[in-house]
Amino acid sequence: MASPELSREEKIARNIGVGCITTFAGFFSGGMVGVMVAKIVGSVQRCEPPEGLPACNWWVYAGVGAVLGALTTKVLAIVERRVIRWRET
Repeated sequence: MASPELSREEKIARNIGVGCITTFAGFFSGGMVGVMVAKIVGSVQRCEPPEGLPACNWWVYAGVGAVLGALTTKVLAIVERRVIRWRET
């Protein structure tokens, strides 16, 4: 069953909503993946992190991961919605 056709304004509002939610989720999930990468890199380099910190230079990896996660998650979600819509036709 095909869903009703949305107006241009409704499509823009929907994409903004999807983009905002996924940016927030992607930011934090990308940061966590970045810290995991920092732990792996630190282990390979035999770096001993200071007491109470997860890894050496973890903030650099967390920052890069957070930015990449925030950007890619929203793009992937919007592209996937378009692919699903295209397959329905």
